[in-house]
Amino acid sequence: MIAVIQCAGTKQPYAGRLASNDGTPVKFVADPAGAPDVKGLIYARPDDMSDTGMTWREEVLEYNKAPGGNPQKLLPAWQLYRNDVYARLMRELGVENLFILSAGWGLIRASFLTPDYDITFSNMKRENKYKQRRKKERYHDFNMLPDGTREDLVFFGGKDYLPMFATLTKSTKGKKTVFYNSQDAPDVPGCTLRLFETDANTNWHYLAVNAFLDGRL
Repeated sequence: MIAVIQCAGTKQPYAGRLASNDGTPVKFVADPAGAPDVKGLIYARPDDMSDTGMTWREEVLEYNKAPGGNPQKLLPAWQLYRNDVYARLMRELGVENLFILSAGWGLIRASFLTPDYDITFSNMKRENKYKQRRKKERYHDFNMLPDGTREDLVFFGGKDYLPMFATLTKSTKGKKTVFYNSQDAPDVPGCTLRLFETDANTNWHYLAVNAFLDGRL
């Protein structure tokens, strides 16, 4: 079985960043032009061109392939987000059976060294709109699931992430279970829907993860 969980807005304060050729750190957002002006920091989209002639997405791939350690101290995806459920999923299911659905990068392995970013599908207030990925914007999302896997999948995440989950798992052959807590069941073709009842409206999927790992689902 493979578990997929959506990313989180709150990253570790020690999250590493890629850097430009002159050493300036890069933070990835959905709309660099709308981001606040911070001296000594570059904003970019994942699919923008870097100063090496590759996109930043390609740079991240090359960084993960490169020998010689991890000089920018990027964190594996399971460790990048602050909430403890990511680490618990990794410990109890194994890192090879955990994937993160990231609004910035796509469907990535839990072990994938991932730079600091601030991109979400969730609706944001005006001052934070630069973080919000619009659904019609083109991203070359990673899909790191084994091609045509027959493993069963379970997904923990909000409704804003369901279209991306459905698209990136379309070729899988196993059963796909999606937990939800809305009054009306979402439309997710090819998936089995399971209602998770809770009064929590924010980050309810973390409660679902713990219930699942405790054997209560």
